[in-house]
Amino acid sequence: MPGSISRRTFVQGAAMLGIYGGLMGFGLTGCAAKPEEQAAAAWKAGTYSADVVGHNAPFTIDVTFSDTAITAIDASTNQESLGVGAYALEDLTAKMMEYQTLNLDAVTGATLSSMCLQQGIKDCAEQAGALKDLEASPAPEEEIADTYSADVCVVGGGGAGLAAAISAAQEGAKVVVVEKCGITGGSTNVSEGALNAVDPERQEKQGIEDSVDTFYQSTIEGGHNLGDPTLVHYLTDNALDSVHWMESLGVQFKDEVGSATGSLGERSHYPATPSGNTYIRSFVSYIEQNSDTITLLNEMQVTKLVTDSSGAVTGVEATHRGTKPVTVEAKSVIIATGGFGANVEYRQKVNTGVWSSVKLDDTIGCTNIKPCAQGEGLELAEGAGAELIGLSDIQLHPCGTPGTGLMEDIRTSGRNRVFVNKEGSRFVNEGAERDKLCEAIFAQPESTYWIVVNKVRYPSETEPDANGATIENMLSLGHIVKGETIEDLAEQTGMDAAKLQASIDAYNAVVAGEAEDEFGFKAGNTADTQLTEGPWYACKKVPTVHHTMGGIKIDVDCHALDATGAPVKNLYACGECTGGIHGSNRLGGNAIADCMTFGRVAGKQAAANAGA
Repeated sequence: MPGSISRRTFVQGAAMLGIYGGLMGFGLTGCAAKPEEQAAAAWKAGTYSADVVGHNAPFTIDVTFSDTAITAIDASTNQESLGVGAYALEDLTAKMMEYQTLNLDAVTGATLSSMCLQQGIKDCAEQAGALKDLEASPAPEEEIADTYSADVCVVGGGGAGLAAAISAAQEGAKVVVVEKCGITGGSTNVSEGALNAVDPERQEKQGIEDSVDTFYQSTIEGGHNLGDPTLVHYLTDNALDSVHWMESLGVQFKDEVGSATGSLGERSHYPATPSGNTYIRSFVSYIEQNSDTITLLNEMQVTKLVTDSSGAVTGVEATHRGTKPVTVEAKSVIIATGGFGANVEYRQKVNTGVWSSVKLDDTIGCTNIKPCAQGEGLELAEGAGAELIGLSDIQLHPCGTPGTGLMEDIRTSGRNRVFVNKEGSRFVNEGAERDKLCEAIFAQPESTYWIVVNKVRYPSETEPDANGATIENMLSLGHIVKGETIEDLAEQTGMDAAKLQASIDAYNAVVAGEAEDEFGFKAGNTADTQLTEGPWYACKKVPTVHHTMGGIKIDVDCHALDATGAPVKNLYACGECTGGIHGSNRLGGNAIADCMTFGRVAGKQAAANAGA
């Protein structure tokens, strides 16, 4: 369609175009012809290269030109994140190939990846003598209507929002999802994907003793007894149904469960392919196959909830790419915009709880994608009469990368890893709750520590781990340190070799059942193994803002409630933008369980409210 592009094609772009192939990169070829009237002079046919610095690592872009067109773009050496930077590269590359233009907006949520690709292709085009023509070629037009009508409008296209949208559609509702970023999936995309659920079929095979009551007690106590018991019961009682529902949509989970950092149990389900992006791929695939009932609109910032004279919510007002006004008329609206962890000003304003002694300014990073997790959904709901609760309950995670706060490289999840300070001494129970882990880290010199692993966690340096990363890549980027022996590792990290060896020995003694740990670490997890042989690897970590447990007050049917406890008519909420479920500390693996379990509820209830 020269000169225009359908909503689905433009918004989703190349969403499924080998996005899993983006594990390490991608390449595209094509033969779209450049308009003859633009060919002032023949281009210099050939393949040209440009080195660029991506979000995660430098990579090379190779672009092949005929004398009139771009015929291939290869960025297969990129290491951008699945569903985020990798998606942006694929999406923009597909459009450049199809429309033979450089006039494309960056993908919101992956701006740096977008800009590095655009600059690299510009450099190659200049080498080929094609830059002037490609810059003169017009941008594709976007077919965005002024008004959309739906039974249910979902604000936010992350894990909870997509779960709600699909659930509503399965109940017969016509659904419109509005997402402010150019990427789909929100913070779920960059999560490890851990989903807690009591699952006898998997757990009994591993010899794991568990129960729904144990899961409930762990969640209540882990949240310092501040979670709403009714909501916690619903979460723990129905999480396994969420696993089965996701499997019905094509998600494949590993046969064995594990332990997310701070999960306080061995019930974390992980996707068979790396990261929470696995869930998003399955959801987007479902939406594409059911485009007659679900419309997904990206780059759409909601600015207001529309209400009638009685205060009932009747839709949303939004702007597309900050300029074009768009209205969605809906019988039910679901807020699923995530938390506010990336909003430094707001999180400092409400930080009067657990971390009040820590200044949560921009020296503390955030695991969330920066344009996401800004808390706009809370403001929207409050403006329509909903009550906000528990805003001071902010969770920090011990797996932050120094300087960014992102969770990268060797992760803290799972077992068979030791936390040591700069000197090489253990200082905490590695299986403790996340808030206790972070408190202990802040008490260490420079508020940092090393996570130390060996061949037990990484038997191969070239085999991708659960997040799609390899030791080989981490080493090449200089993100981690390797030592063939403990002494070697200590020398390279500046630790005291004797203290590091003592830390490893003490940990092994606990795992072997020969001693009790002074910090309270308990062995007995089915994955626990003594750490004895090199090579050894160490990665420096810091606490980072990870999850905000407070937000919109809801009931078990996901109605957004006002200060009297009454539902705001036609308004629902689910996911991290809600409060009351996790108390003042969320267990690792409970966020995805929350998003999927209450996302399904919100969709079903909103559809029923709309008369679907």
